[in-house]
Amino acid sequence: MFQKQTYIERRAILKRKVGKGLILLFGNEESPMNYTDNAYRFRQDSTFLYYFGISRPGLIGIIDIDEDREVVFGDEYTVEDYVWRGPQPTIREQAAQAGVEQVSPMFQLTAILGRAKSSHQPIHFLPLYRAENKVKLQEWIGIAPQEVATQFSLDLVKAVISQREYKSQEEIADLERAVDVSVDMHIAAMKCAKPGMTEAQVTAEVHRVALAAGGNISFTIIATIDGQTLHNHSHRNTIQTGDLFLVDAGFETPMGYAGDLSSTFPVSPKFTAVQKEIYQLTLDSHQAAIDALGLGIPFKNAHLAACRTIFDGLKTMGFTKGNTEDAVAAGAHALFFPCGTGHMMGLDVHDMEDLGEVWIGYEGKPKSTQFGLKSLRLAKPLEVGHVFTIEPGIYFIPELIDLWRSQNKFNEFIHWDKVNSYRNFGGIRNEEDFVMTDGGAQLLGKPKPKTIEEVETIRIEANA
Repeated sequence: MFQKQTYIERRAILKRKVGKGLILLFGNEESPMNYTDNAYRFRQDSTFLYYFGISRPGLIGIIDIDEDREVVFGDEYTVEDYVWRGPQPTIREQAAQAGVEQVSPMFQLTAILGRAKSSHQPIHFLPLYRAENKVKLQEWIGIAPQEVATQFSLDLVKAVISQREYKSQEEIADLERAVDVSVDMHIAAMKCAKPGMTEAQVTAEVHRVALAAGGNISFTIIATIDGQTLHNHSHRNTIQTGDLFLVDAGFETPMGYAGDLSSTFPVSPKFTAVQKEIYQLTLDSHQAAIDALGLGIPFKNAHLAACRTIFDGLKTMGFTKGNTEDAVAAGAHALFFPCGTGHMMGLDVHDMEDLGEVWIGYEGKPKSTQFGLKSLRLAKPLEVGHVFTIEPGIYFIPELIDLWRSQNKFNEFIHWDKVNSYRNFGGIRNEEDFVMTDGGAQLLGKPKPKTIEEVETIRIEANA
């Protein structure tokens, strides 16, 4: 946890921003995989962590603005729990570290919420992503699970975003650690991957580095020779000489802050000439996005800079044709780059997206419905304290190629025969993490090997 005063100040600011009513913040429960005592790794709700700092299942936080009262509700472990878990700090001890003096057993929450409801005191809650919390809400205040999407407090959403989106220096320090370990995870993959290994064996080494650093992974590891599948969580392939290997993995610190990096490298000691050409273009688009970043400048500008660079570079190689601005406006580039250039990052690897992409990434303005552009999660102007990723890529997706070609789509912009000859190429992505400062965008953490020379140097040594 951070210092006690950090949490006291965060809650005080939240009370001022929301203004009146009762704020109900849900912690998470353990989630069973197949029976109660065999649970997935516990991860506390990020907003609960932000305001209370306690990573423990079965807690609810109440911030009563009108009565200026803060309470953590939960049931203490029993002797039977200690047999299985070992000695644990009490909820009261943990709450005190966050500056909360009042702790109550869970059964008392029903009466407090009942009084608030009967007195017409506003009860603010966030959009809920856990089914069990939706059920609790129905039991406590009568809002059915299907009604949560329309009954959550937009005032609370906006207030939380207005705090969590600006990372403090102590948060940035923890994010730097997350990125540093993430870099180590990627270097480990580059060093260990050899022909004849399975993707799963490389994934295991990446995960080992995270666990050995005292934290865990911030999301399910992507480690694959099928890099054209953007979120490929299958690790079944055997890697071979000539393959490209894409890794997307990040470290989560014990405090809950995330790193998020991507790398692509050859299984062979060096890239082939064809791989090198496409790889360099992804680096060019990566740099174009970085060059377009600026204080007060919409992140969408960085995305469009990457799109134009990719389309122009592919035009030089004979994949595309026509006016680049027209092609990007029409969405033709999305054949090769069907996703966004980046997203915000913090306590969530995609920070606060449970609160709604339109609010965290677009300031409430509507998103595009165009294929590719609709997947851009961040478009708003960047401000000091924003932490975000840069991750353009180039992907040859056979299913998308076949569909658009059969539809005669973008014939004015695409050389389909050339594209089809690369249908088994795969995909390439590099990803880095940045924080916006008064002086512009600053790389978070230590640099990750990404140039052709840097990557090949590691791969030559690994294959020696």
